[in-house]
Amino acid sequence: MIVSHRYRFIFLKTAKTAGTSIELALSRFLGPDDIITPVSAEDESLRKQLGGIGPQNYQQPHNASKHWLNRLRQTFSKPAFYNHMPAAEVRALVGEHIWGTYFRFCVERNPFERAVSLYYWCCRKGPRPPISQFLQSPQIQLLTQRGIQIYMSGSGQMLVDRILRYENLAAELETVRMRLGLPEPLLLPNAKGGLRPAQQHYSELLSSDDRRIIERQFCRELELFQYRWETVTDLRHPRHKSPDSISESNAFHALPQSR
Repeated sequence: MIVSHRYRFIFLKTAKTAGTSIELALSRFLGPDDIITPVSAEDESLRKQLGGIGPQNYQQPHNASKHWLNRLRQTFSKPAFYNHMPAAEVRALVGEHIWGTYFRFCVERNPFERAVSLYYWCCRKGPRPPISQFLQSPQIQLLTQRGIQIYMSGSGQMLVDRILRYENLAAELETVRMRLGLPEPLLLPNAKGGLRPAQQHYSELLSSDDRRIIERQFCRELELFQYRWETVTDLRHPRHKSPDSISESNAFHALPQSR
């Protein structure tokens, strides 16, 4: 995740939504006071090749309350800021002024696609069990913990200003870039990519039972973002168009938002 004082934004990183690629792209524009959490050694090497600033300032809280300072002393082995950090924890560390005045954003993705992406990522070093078996494992809980629980409170309050849709990511990032005043377009590297067969649609891998498991696990995301089960045939003959981003959807305006 990133807290940029130079451009006054907070990027919260959800899982399997190109979060690492976005971090690496944003790193090129950050300053010495900005907070950048570490990624894997392989991705840090890629960040360096792209000319981005590496992890910095994540070990210490920024404007943290005495309560949080005491907690950090008690659990000093854990960095103050970390990968896939929930909005509520970031808010407590940066303070209300920064939280209320910086632009806060993250990315969400079709849960069926996210589940398939996580499957290939977790099984990248083999052996690879059937995906039906994988969906029964605790790993699938990561997508909730590192997804909607990052940007929404337990009471259903939206904790960010904008949630970009992975399916329209290039256009959405350009809108964010212009809002933030970044001097150049964001060029996304293919971090953590290349594991899944090219052009494979999730409906070609998931069974009807798999579909029901994912629909139960991610019912809030499916409703909020108006995601629906689709097949390759549906893509060739689209029947509806989803909103470009959650801040532009009716579902967003129906939810309370917390500054």
